Amino acid sequence: MSELLVDFITSLDGHASGEGWPGFWGLEGPEYLAWLGEQPESTHLMGANTYRQMSGFAAGEVPSGQDEFRPEEEASVDELTRASKVVFSSSIEEPLTWANCTLVRDDAVEAVRAMKAGGSGLLSTIGSLSLCRSLLRAGLVDRFRVVMFPVITGATGAERIYDGYPDVALEMTEHRTFDGRIQLVEYKPRVLEHPPLFAPA
Repeated sequence: MSELLVDFITSLDGHASGEGWPGFWGLEGPEYLAWLGEQPESTHLMGANTYRQMSGFAAGEVPSGQDEFRPEEEASVDELTRASKVVFSSSIEEPLTWANCTLVRDDAVEAVRAMKAGGSGLLSTIGSLSLCRSLLRAGLVDRFRVVMFPVITGATGAERIYDGYPDVALEMTEHRTFDGRIQLVEYKPRVLEHPPLFAPA
């Protein structure tokens, strides 16, 4: 059976990106980049918006406000291009232009449930906030990993990750600091039916 990893990089205040900020908020370091390069092979899951953005980067579209990709960003996009990817969308038309992508139009939750039951490798999300939220609500997420960068984007932050989430209990399974400033935490999540003080009589 496959494991499902929800994987986020965030600002300290829980934004997935910030207007005017480069990838990794410009704060990646050698330890973090080396760790990225050591990650096991996985099949990446994403929704339509993430596919459009990342396939655009792969085709050479530079992020807004930049003249060119930084080497770290280019390496990250190249690695994703080589990886196996599944896109869940009812609006994107085939053929997909990004290499190694499979389009799934069926319900994402049921499709991932079947992928987990019938597979043996690692499934991991990239971006795709609404997809991750749906998979978590359905109880399909085995590992929930967050890499927090030391910046608060209160004025420019976009894509608030945890809006619309259920209450979730998190059992920490790993933690690590990279380059003296970037914090990784990984949890085993458990969706709660109610908070402790609202237990039914």
